[in-house]
Amino acid sequence: MTSAPSAYALRLEGHLDPGMSRWLWLFKWLLVIPHAVVLAFLWIGFAFTWLAALIAILATGRYPRGLFEFNTGVLRWSWRVGFYAFSALGTDRYPPFTLADVPDYPARLIVAEPQSLSRGLALIKWWLLAIPQYLIVSLFTGGLIGVLCFVGCVMKLFTGEYPQPLFEFVMGLNRWVNRVAVYATLMTDDYPPFRLDVGDDEPAALGPPAQTAGV
Repeated sequence: MTSAPSAYALRLEGHLDPGMSRWLWLFKWLLVIPHAVVLAFLWIGFAFTWLAALIAILATGRYPRGLFEFNTGVLRWSWRVGFYAFSALGTDRYPPFTLADVPDYPARLIVAEPQSLSRGLALIKWWLLAIPQYLIVSLFTGGLIGVLCFVGCVMKLFTGEYPQPLFEFVMGLNRWVNRVAVYATLMTDDYPPFRLDVGDDEPAALGPPAQTAGV
């Protein structure tokens, strides 16, 4: 009997909008420039909060809640923009300018807040232990996700439909990438699974995380 996969700290969702324009995807890169500007500053802040979190984990074994909520918010904001413009192209609904969770937006990212974290792992997981994962996700972010999204949108242009199986596969790739991001940014000690969980939502066996931050 095959055991069900265990829940991971990250929960990534994305629901394909059936009423998308055939043409808008050609201009979304331009429409998200305001988001790109804001996110550039947020990711600069993220670098400093990551460093502060590393020091705090080494000293206390805990990730300060305020830093955790901010970093979760930056990941969440980035995912919404990516889902809209380049990582999935799954909706025409413009992403909101907020770090907070927006339950009715078609793309959501939730991270379970850890009760404690290993001091020793904090020193090595983000650079040494994550190397195999970096090699894999570099293939996804280096062009595969973009190519698949382009194929989906071209099919949408000519047929009026973004193929659901293709979209679900793209979601699986994004889920893997973001799991690695959560691990590398010290938000969990659970090593990302070498597993492509396709679909709009996490597999049913995973269930929602017991505790979340920034929700």
